Amino acid sequence: MGVWLPGTANVTGLAEPEEARTAQVSDGVLEALDVAPAAGRWLNAGDQDPRGSKAVMLNYGYWQRRFGGEGSVIGRTVMIDSVARTIVGVMPRGFKVANYDFDVMTPLALDPRNQILAGFAYHGIARLKPGMSIALADADVARLLNVWMDSWTNGPGSDPHFYLTWKIVPLLRPLKDEVVGDVGSVLWVVMGTIGVVMLIVCSNVANLLLVRADARQQELALRAALGAGWGRIARELLIESLLLGLIGGAIGVGVAFAGLRLLAAIGPVNLPRLSEIRLDGLSLAFTLALSLFSGLLFGSIPALKFARSRVPALSGSGRTSSASRERGRSRNALVVAQVAMALVLLVSAVLMIRTFEQLRHVEPGFFDAAHLETMRIAIPDSMIRDPVMVTRIQESIIDKLEAIPGVRSVGFASAMPLEQVEPGWDDVYVEGRTYPNNEPPLRLYNYVSPGYFHTAGTKMMAGRDFTWADVYGTRPVAMVSEGFARESWGSAQAAIGKRVREYQPMPWHEVVGVVEDVHEDGMMKAAPAMVYWPTLRRDFFGPGTFGATRAVTFAVRSDRAGTESFVGEVQRAVWSVNANLPVASVRTMEELYTQSMARTSFTLVMLAIGGAMALALSIIGIYGVVSYAVAQRTREIGIRLALGAQRNLVRWMFVRAALILAAMGVGMGMAGAAALAYVMKALLFGVRPLDPVTFVAVPLLLAAAAALASYLAARRAVSIDPAEALRAE
Repeated sequence: MGVWLPGTANVTGLAEPEEARTAQVSDGVLEALDVAPAAGRWLNAGDQDPRGSKAVMLNYGYWQRRFGGEGSVIGRTVMIDSVARTIVGVMPRGFKVANYDFDVMTPLALDPRNQILAGFAYHGIARLKPGMSIALADADVARLLNVWMDSWTNGPGSDPHFYLTWKIVPLLRPLKDEVVGDVGSVLWVVMGTIGVVMLIVCSNVANLLLVRADARQQELALRAALGAGWGRIARELLIESLLLGLIGGAIGVGVAFAGLRLLAAIGPVNLPRLSEIRLDGLSLAFTLALSLFSGLLFGSIPALKFARSRVPALSGSGRTSSASRERGRSRNALVVAQVAMALVLLVSAVLMIRTFEQLRHVEPGFFDAAHLETMRIAIPDSMIRDPVMVTRIQESIIDKLEAIPGVRSVGFASAMPLEQVEPGWDDVYVEGRTYPNNEPPLRLYNYVSPGYFHTAGTKMMAGRDFTWADVYGTRPVAMVSEGFARESWGSAQAAIGKRVREYQPMPWHEVVGVVEDVHEDGMMKAAPAMVYWPTLRRDFFGPGTFGATRAVTFAVRSDRAGTESFVGEVQRAVWSVNANLPVASVRTMEELYTQSMARTSFTLVMLAIGGAMALALSIIGIYGVVSYAVAQRTREIGIRLALGAQRNLVRWMFVRAALILAAMGVGMGMAGAAALAYVMKALLFGVRPLDPVTFVAVPLLLAAAAALASYLAARRAVSIDPAEALRAE
């Protein structure tokens, strides 16, 4: 077993400075994953010595991109965060640490002399012994908790057993669960959508096969009269159906091959291993099995209905007889099923559309995202050790960026909303309040520069912003979110002048400002209660420490945001301050916002496509049934018209029949739609599963579509000339 950390590092000396994604791994991580390197060797126990040689491994893609895949790369030196490291190996194509795609892998090199108890940032990975279960492993780790607390300290005077109040317990889980996460709920909805559309398609095909077999009754009766048995006639009908299924499956594979490229383009970035989805042998085998199953299942309906029949006889059948109710019962049942399934999909799609609209109306805590450019800049202590100098450089970057034409304001923070940067969190004490077991709630916090909130467009609800005098004077000041102020003091105004701190030995910090709530992790999640600290602080990592926020995201507000020329000017402005600083993750806030909505929009698109197809297929099914009924009842219609029947009444006779079928389908589909809506509850926001607007509008839409389809088909009935109809018979 081992632990690892995701992160970033500045790579210099190859070309332009670049920020690379890093995976810092302890001894045991690579052994647990047990994937051999493509070149060179693994990081070993000797590389974990913090005073030993500095080693690094490369990801396969990074090796190809930056070194051209040269085998001679082993043994070369590369500068990572101003530290010279020797390349000792390259991991194979597709290798990831859990689901983390890194560029370079470095030893974690933990120094036991400098470690404290509160090391909660690590990800762990382990391989179970043969025959051991996760429950047994959990119990094993539980016995180590007291050993852990007795082995380390948080500094002089600290109580290591304080963490008993946190009720920490082991929670090992399979690596697959960690990689896949909760994406299964989305994929099951998509898979269910595809399955329902498939059933509707098969219902339509079965209806067409019924119509075709109905038209061939004389032929089938003749075959039976000449001695063909039930099995032979059924085999002929099933073979035709199977051929249709196989041809459709083959065409579907070709469409799917192209569709996967579209899926990779529109799929959410947080869909695990999206780029690895492909057509393989298992996919093709599944398609073949589904094609055969569909052909057999829906081809068996006409086979069972007509292969055994010896009626009609060779005389007295066909167009001289009006269609009986029994002959249309199977087709009508399939239409009812289509409408029911279409209703389920349309309700799901409309619920997602309403969810998306609700999300778009959520106030995110920033404004005009398209004109807000963001970029990540890190200054490692191996480059500049003095915290004050780090802050001076960051302020100089602000000055250079503000000098660019078209820039209105600039600020920075340890992380922007929706950026998916690991947030800071800790106990936050409010002066004058008592807590059970002296345990205040855990709160997220952020480090922000003066002017950051103005640049981001986060409204100031009370008080003032930080100033550079606050920063360089390391004044004990803080800002909080409106939600934090309300729950702690009742209102934003009441928070001004109150005091908070992060841990008990830390001095109290006066609240000087309150800002509006910000949705840090997506619009579907509530805006958290936040505390904001200055970027340069005493007692930064504990009593007596002094530090600066070294990895920050700059926000630049400009009408030129997102343009290539503007990005180039931004990079040159940063490099004019320090040529070794890489400018990473350059994107607009609009891109981050869109990315945060990607899973919802992906589900919406999939359901909308499925719902539209289902509606179209249902309309086609209703149109086909009414058209066939009109064709089969031509003589009857001619007689009715000849005897003086009103053409509008004849037309309404067919429209009414179609509406009855649609009503039956809606009635059956409502229960299924309600059940699926509750399954989708986790995907909905601001919309109840049994949303009355959706459950009224969708049936009305289906009824209107059914009425239109049947009306178009029934127009043929009133255009029949009675004399021509009787003459044709």
